[in-house]
Amino acid sequence: MATNPASAPLIIIVRKKKRHGGHHGGAWKVAYADFVTAMMSLFIVLWLLNSSQEVRKAIGGYFQDPTGKGRQIGSGMAGSGDALQVSKSDMGQIKEKLQQAVKQAVALEKSRDHVQMTVTGEGLRIEMLETSAGLFFQSGSGEPTETGRELLATLAAELGKLPNRLMIEGHTDSTPYKGVANYSNWELSADRANAARRLMEETGLRSDQVQQVRGYADQDLRTPKTPGDASNRRISIIVKYDMLPPDPDPPAAKTIQTEPNRKAGLPRPPSPTSQQPASPLAAPNARS
Repeated sequence: MATNPASAPLIIIVRKKKRHGGHHGGAWKVAYADFVTAMMSLFIVLWLLNSSQEVRKAIGGYFQDPTGKGRQIGSGMAGSGDALQVSKSDMGQIKEKLQQAVKQAVALEKSRDHVQMTVTGEGLRIEMLETSAGLFFQSGSGEPTETGRELLATLAAELGKLPNRLMIEGHTDSTPYKGVANYSNWELSADRANAARRLMEETGLRSDQVQQVRGYADQDLRTPKTPGDASNRRISIIVKYDMLPPDPDPPAAKTIQTEPNRKAGLPRPPSPTSQQPASPLAAPNARS
């Protein structure tokens, strides 16, 4: 049977030409960009390995805080290497260096167990804990012993290298001071703190590095359950965190008034803990 050509279906064959769009579709550009980025990263790493410690710390400060709100050098904040922020991890390294310096001092071999270092919220706290016989200061006196002088000089040589400010505190136990009229634990604690400051400034500290000198007497006991323990008699040196920002919302100051002051409408006088009395040294036969 013959087929009618008019009713046969029309078959259309479309032949597409394969073309290489933009040199293989541009995929080579992505690979080349990755290669260039990798090479640039390699050159930066090689450069950093040959850079100084200050440069590496500056670069690290930027990547830790790229917004420029941090306190590390290199973060975009005005200043130089002298405005270095010491973090808790840095304080840990400072602690290790100080401990190593104390260990290397032959004269301090018997007193190492009486030097405690702790990283706290305010900085690195170094405590010189006394013994009943008087290890770092002569009994009942603000005069350092040879061991005390050696330790303070060792600490000053290391701390003087830092940009951080220091606070020096003097503490006593709760036993009342006897032997000299108008001289108490308040004067003794302040005299010992000031003696430590003077010696450390002579052996390594900058003249403006000590920010505060405090005498606490027995108002901040290390072992409150045993107020008469010798370890309560101590010198505390606090290495403060550098350049801490001010509190944006400081708490409102509260004025505590005594009963006579309330009647007169006068504020309470300042606490003697911040005073630095220039009192004569006590006799050696008094308690420490």
